[in-house]
Amino acid sequence: MKTIQDFNFKNKKALIRVDFNVPLNNNFEVTDATRIEAAKPSIKKILEDGGSVVLMSHLGRPKGVEAAYSLKHIVEKVTEVLGVQVKFVADCVGEKVTESVNNLQNGEILLLENLRFYEEETAGNEEFSKLLANNGDIYVNDAFGTAHRAHASTTIVAKYFSEHKCFGSLLAKEIESIDKVLNNSEKPVLAILGGAKVSSKITVIENILDKVDHLIIGGGMTFTFIKAQGGSVGNSICEDDKMELALEILEKAAAKNVQIHLPVDVLAADDFSNDANTQVVDVTQIPDGWQGLDAGPASQRIFDEVVNSSKTILWNGPLGVFELETFSKGTIALGNSIDRATQNGAFSLVGGGDSVAAVKQFGFADKVSYVSTGGGAMLETLEGKTLPGINAIRS
Repeated sequence: MKTIQDFNFKNKKALIRVDFNVPLNNNFEVTDATRIEAAKPSIKKILEDGGSVVLMSHLGRPKGVEAAYSLKHIVEKVTEVLGVQVKFVADCVGEKVTESVNNLQNGEILLLENLRFYEEETAGNEEFSKLLANNGDIYVNDAFGTAHRAHASTTIVAKYFSEHKCFGSLLAKEIESIDKVLNNSEKPVLAILGGAKVSSKITVIENILDKVDHLIIGGGMTFTFIKAQGGSVGNSICEDDKMELALEILEKAAAKNVQIHLPVDVLAADDFSNDANTQVVDVTQIPDGWQGLDAGPASQRIFDEVVNSSKTILWNGPLGVFELETFSKGTIALGNSIDRATQNGAFSLVGGGDSVAAVKQFGFADKVSYVSTGGGAMLETLEGKTLPGINAIRS
């Protein structure tokens, strides 16, 4: 695996694909700079070597050129995070860009305009990729969040750099962390899968059954498994057409000696609201008109024991509707359990949009071994797929 550490960037222009798809408020101010912070080590290494940096990224899903999605809005924040004045050019290919790149001095940073202002970016257009490639001497992919897309800037551009391409520090760490869980893990290995639907996690479950010893299933997925086994789930979310599949998963897990842990009790509510009436009930006996919205106290204790007997932990998906305070206790308790296990030497990897949002919201981001920056990319990796953006560097 060629990483940024294998190159010396002295007098070289590094073309880096970063993931600066950051949230903005109504005043176009960055509200969460995590992704910018994540790219800092790679950029710093290049500048310290005596090279210069050309940054390319997308922002949102614009339809053509839309001022609201211009990367000019983030220049100030990127400058603040990196501690170096960032230059900006209002395009990503063309004469203006060529001139700006040619004028770039060692130690300087240039940010190109939103790649997705061109439909050629998402189409993986060859000619567009070739024009992007003209903007640097060495190509660095440091955008795990888009590595599962065969876009011009993430995949196609790499072919124009022959041996002069590598993974950035962030992307290398993502690959190593997931590999540590899936292929080089210390046992026992635990996967925690939450979220609303079994259908969105089927391929993940099937792929990891050969790699884990324990599997905790929580969130809305719980109720498809419970109902499939004859339990009453009241008005809880349930995929009736996936009940047979749920039973097949339980059978496969048993055949592979994987212990599946489902909640034994839930916090049920008579309405999907913070102010709803609530009661803790057996997960197999949820009354009609009530829905399970969080793991109950007995489940939290059981999950804590499983987490703290594990040496490798993968967490993808919350245990309840954590966005509503009333139903956040199960997810918070799980975060505390993983924090303790990590302090005692376990390796813990958190990934997937909702779990990442939860660990940030409840202050666990610094208490786990690694928080992945890529939702869809991580899911596809867990499904066993080879990501085109990663393959492009390796080939």
